[in-house]
Amino acid sequence: MTYAGLLTPQSMPSKYLGTNRTVRIYLPPSYFKQPSRRYPVLYLHDGQNVFSSAGTDCCFGWGSWEMDHIADTLIAEGKMREIIMVAVDNSRYRYQEYRGPAYKYSKRELAELKRRPSGANDDSRFENYSNFLIKELKPYIDKKFRTLPKSQNTGIMGSSLGGICSLAIAWENPKVFGLAASLSGSFQVERSYFLTNVLQSARTDRGRSPAAAGKATPRSLRIYLDSGVIDFTGDDDGRRYTDRVAAMLRELGWRDEINLKHFTDQPMLELDLGRSGLREDKWHEAETSQHNEFYWRMRAWRPLTFLFPP
Repeated sequence: MTYAGLLTPQSMPSKYLGTNRTVRIYLPPSYFKQPSRRYPVLYLHDGQNVFSSAGTDCCFGWGSWEMDHIADTLIAEGKMREIIMVAVDNSRYRYQEYRGPAYKYSKRELAELKRRPSGANDDSRFENYSNFLIKELKPYIDKKFRTLPKSQNTGIMGSSLGGICSLAIAWENPKVFGLAASLSGSFQVERSYFLTNVLQSARTDRGRSPAAAGKATPRSLRIYLDSGVIDFTGDDDGRRYTDRVAAMLRELGWRDEINLKHFTDQPMLELDLGRSGLREDKWHEAETSQHNEFYWRMRAWRPLTFLFPP
């Protein structure tokens, strides 16, 4: 191994997941040129869609995030630090692993439902995935590569369900992840439990010490949030819920452009789409739907430069 960039994907065993999980790793340009240098690390969900190796036609033609190319460009332009990126593929249990803490149904609520929700009242898959990242994958990466292992140099990032997953894991583990990014986060899932219970309880407990309880504080967690304004389902790409999360964080002491960046994206017009490199047959759909890998690719530079400024 004498080159930087994308390494060969590897299958990593996990006692918490009870199976192997594919992990994809990007090393920054100077990694082998400066053998004494150490680097921040960003962990990403939906790893099979994150790097250019996924190809331009993946994800129903939207293409990958191309995070390796974006990072290379931003680093060359001096707009971000060099970082290691570790992307973890999702699984058939993506919803349960990524959704964050589940809504707590009462027996009566469950009895009244025509269809029992997937994994109702069961946080085990989310907790197992979190434990895999924290207790297995991160120690392995810190041992095998020259990392800066402390929380202020360790980030977690994802989109849609991966967005709420990133914030939920970092919220509960700020001594591990001091940086978190959510793109088009699905904060509406589980009856918006993370927003209305986790963040709400933090606001209720403001008189106590969240740091003592091991929860995130404005000093321990730097957060990036974004959303679009339209989705083909008729939704707003999670904008209403993302706006509420950002507002709650501000109430809890987070400050814009200091430890919080909140961005709302607008759909591209045909002229911009023509310059974007997106397949022409996807242009019309892109004008009415922002919940896809194309828009996350277009926005990914924002969390990278905010969480890892030069």
